[in-house]
Amino acid sequence: MGCRKPAARGPAVVRAGARGLVAAMAMTGVRTVTAAVGPHEQSPPAAIVERHVPVVRRLPERYREAVTELAHWAYGAGGGAVFGLLPPGVRRHPAAGPAYGLAVWLGFEAGIAPLLGVHHVHERSLAWRAVVALDHVLYGVVVAGRLAPEHPRA
Repeated sequence: MGCRKPAARGPAVVRAGARGLVAAMAMTGVRTVTAAVGPHEQSPPAAIVERHVPVVRRLPERYREAVTELAHWAYGAGGGAVFGLLPPGVRRHPAAGPAYGLAVWLGFEAGIAPLLGVHHVHERSLAWRAVVALDHVLYGVVVAGRLAPEHPRA
């Protein structure tokens, strides 16, 4: 029986991973709109790709942007898959998605960004941080399936 539980989570992990991909794409849309109305600032995914994937710097700008988005979407899909590994009772809690999205953001800000040398994240304005926090709440809502709930057994 113990072996069946991980296998039973497989579909939930795949669904949550797919939702993570879609959520990361939605975040790209939000970032595009906010960048159009606010000051132009380099996004954390762009800073990471530029700093840690030097071959990308030699590509034309449009290809650099595409590689950056693909990396962000892969990260979003991976984060969604991790959400799918959480126990079903946790995933179904109404606050699980938004809390997970904020945890992903705070984990990035407190752990991943300093580790990867993305220091300018801490120099952002309060308004920018609020938009990014809301962006990650959106990510969590989508990852948790709140916009298209799954069957209660999942």
